[in-house]
Amino acid sequence: MCWICDMFTSIFGKKEEKPKEEVVKPKTYLFSKEDLYKINGGLNKNDCDYYYEALNEVMQEYQINTPLRISHFLAQILHESGHFKYKSENLNYSAAGLRKTFPKYFTNDVIANQYARKPEKIANRVYANRMGNGNEASDDGFAFRGRGLIQLTGKDNYTKCGQDLNIDLVKNPDLITSDPVTCVKTACWFWNKNKLNTYADNDDIKTITRKINGGVNGLDSRTLICNIAKGVLNK
Repeated sequence: MCWICDMFTSIFGKKEEKPKEEVVKPKTYLFSKEDLYKINGGLNKNDCDYYYEALNEVMQEYQINTPLRISHFLAQILHESGHFKYKSENLNYSAAGLRKTFPKYFTNDVIANQYARKPEKIANRVYANRMGNGNEASDDGFAFRGRGLIQLTGKDNYTKCGQDLNIDLVKNPDLITSDPVTCVKTACWFWNKNKLNTYADNDDIKTITRKINGGVNGLDSRTLICNIAKGVLNK
């Protein structure tokens, strides 16, 4: 039989096998764009679109995947980012704003006026010699200022987050503001590191806010967004 097979192969050529078609699993979405628009109060729809795919992809990787977890996560990132308006920390303070917000570093009007409306100088002063940053002259404060949806701040956090995500955020900190996936990943990394899914499961918005903010600044805003999200996602 083999010589007959060889004869047919030599005459007609070997029958080509069709390549197997890859089975592409359909994407699963935690919420629709319309849901996100509603949760965000109808604000900044273009920015919602910018983050939409990344949010649905990355949140699932970090098990932020129940209505309660999603509601708390979205409430925090929407408040922290000004409803997706800001990708990095706004440090354009007036002298009065510096005295009020950073009284430890701006103890009088003379010092405050020297730094007013100079974001780079402000960051280098208020973030100097902490969170892994060097002194004021090192420029670390501005280089590693708050970026992202839960603002990643300080060289130590940029280093640890980058190592865990296998991204060099120390050399390329602006990846957080230029790539939506990286931006969402840094927020989810912080959420995961602080075990915030556990507090979300307990509907404990105060503890989540303290873990992110250091206090309860903006708690009313965060709570309002969270309640809207619960209503949208539990329809």
